[in-house]
Amino acid sequence: MTVALMWEARAVDGRGEELLAWAKSQVLDGEPERRETFRAPQDRVLVITWWDAEYDAKLPELPEPGDDLVTRTVHRWRFETA
Repeated sequence: MTVALMWEARAVDGRGEELLAWAKSQVLDGEPERRETFRAPQDRVLVITWWDAEYDAKLPELPEPGDDLVTRTVHRWRFETA
């Protein structure tokens, strides 16, 4: 089964590039099958990782950035292949 973990954060105004660089530099404890990083308006950054695992498996996730870098708590979602 494939599980996709989604991590989305919104940077403090004007710090989107810094948040993007921070997200790209994060090393996970384990190597996903695939990892992609996206950006969107309002200085938002999205990271999706794909894993060969069961839906409820314990998987490494990106941490919370420092409060000085983001405007809110990170949003996280988990999906499985349908």
